[in-house]
Amino acid sequence: MRNYQKELDSLIEKIKKEGSLPTLLLHVCCAPCSSYCLEYLSKYFKITVLFYNPNIFPESEYEHRAAEVRRLISQMQFENEVEFMALDFNSQEFHLAVKGLEKEKEGGERCFVCYGLRLKKTAELAKEKGFDYFTTSLSISPLKNAEKINEIGEKIAEETGVSHLPSDFKKKNGYKRSIELSKEYQLYRQNYCGCVYSVRDKKE
Repeated sequence: MRNYQKELDSLIEKIKKEGSLPTLLLHVCCAPCSSYCLEYLSKYFKITVLFYNPNIFPESEYEHRAAEVRRLISQMQFENEVEFMALDFNSQEFHLAVKGLEKEKEGGERCFVCYGLRLKKTAELAKEKGFDYFTTSLSISPLKNAEKINEIGEKIAEETGVSHLPSDFKKKNGYKRSIELSKEYQLYRQNYCGCVYSVRDKKE
């Protein structure tokens, strides 16, 4: 099994030696997950945070999570510039993508399609706006399949021509650090992943 954190470490060493500051479009799912990713990556990249999560239910939850990410960015101190971009709520995109997979359990094929939906949009925007890399904060969660996230990201990178930044942000105590930062900034921590089906599975 590949060690995506080691691959990222190697890439960062190369960036440091070159003295460059590449641009990164970082898809995020919520403030707690993005906290460590931003603290870590902002040392080496000029980041634009993308909040695009049509899976989130209901719309009020979408707006709440987006506002928390925006607040976090405004309050954290970064070595390099971090900007924020949020797309409008559109749950239809998610429901069309996962049609026929509604009965799948959390963490299965429906989630993989959802990863792909969000990563593809991120990569397309990265290409349109001329970013050097794209990636997602999703791999920080112990409940998310980092191998699958990277596999999907690499496939989309081939299709779009934009480099995918390898990640397994739970490594190096990333998840633990995200909990510490969540407490420090008093971040809202949701108790379900996001979609209506994750709410259903939580209740079962």
